[in-house]
Amino acid sequence: MAFLVLFACGLAGGVLGGMGMGGGTVLIPLLTLFGVPQAAAQAVNLVSFLPMAAIALPVHARSGLLRGEGLLPLILSALGFSALASLLAARLPGAVLERAFGSFLIVLAVFRLHRAFFKKRARD
Repeated sequence: MAFLVLFACGLAGGVLGGMGMGGGTVLIPLLTLFGVPQAAAQAVNLVSFLPMAAIALPVHARSGLLRGEGLLPLILSALGFSALASLLAARLPGAVLERAFGSFLIVLAVFRLHRAFFKKRARD
């Protein structure tokens, strides 16, 4: 695959990940769009997440965007469930992973659209 295409995918994922919006939400679909198998795209996302998070976390902390309450249970449960999900994903075929991720994106889009159009915001 062309270096520039991979660079552009990384750029898009990095920008969104740095803003705290989940770079994998764009990185995985972009990589699969350009022919990377689903399981490999998810693995690339996991590897790229670590440096993105290491850079973005202190920036958000200095900006006062992090709160400590409930952080430890959140981290522990996320670690435990991600370990279980990783073991499961390693045994699933790529087509199942594609459908699961696609379904997740559709559900996420529906919730975001509902929030954008039907929920009254605190500023209004």
